Amino acid sequence: MRILFGLLFALVALPAAAADWQRYENARYGYVIDVPPDFAWGREADNGDGREFTSPDGLQTLSVFGGMVTGEDFEATVRIGLQIASADGWALSYERVTPSWASFSATRNGMIRYVRVIAACGGTQLASFYYEYPEAALKASDPVVERLVRSLKADDAAC
Repeated sequence: MRILFGLLFALVALPAAAADWQRYENARYGYVIDVPPDFAWGREADNGDGREFTSPDGLQTLSVFGGMVTGEDFEATVRIGLQIASADGWALSYERVTPSWASFSATRNGMIRYVRVIAACGGTQLASFYYEYPEAALKASDPVVERLVRSLKADDAAC
């Protein structure tokens, strides 16, 4: 009986927990992403390319932005970003770069930065997020990273 009650409670609670996420839509670059529950919305960037969000305790930040592919192509632009992250002291622990998306993870001073970049507008633009959180919150942050990755989408019709 307890198992049945627990399962029923979980099924009812799931839609409520999912509803806590909010959607950020960027008009300039035509991308969307879900924002974790209770994160404070910072001011839109002056150039309209994105926004920063902060957890209630201030220990986690989510930065989202769009931009133009400035390198030879999408992959070259991502590789430039990887070089910049390394030069800024981020120690890369994971990287995967494809023609249409890239992800990497890095650590610095007890923090983890997870980055996801997707190609947009036929490879001429990109949409991206940086999610930074304490290394101690690695396991608890895994579902957040998964949701962020799944929800980042670009609308090529907006090009």
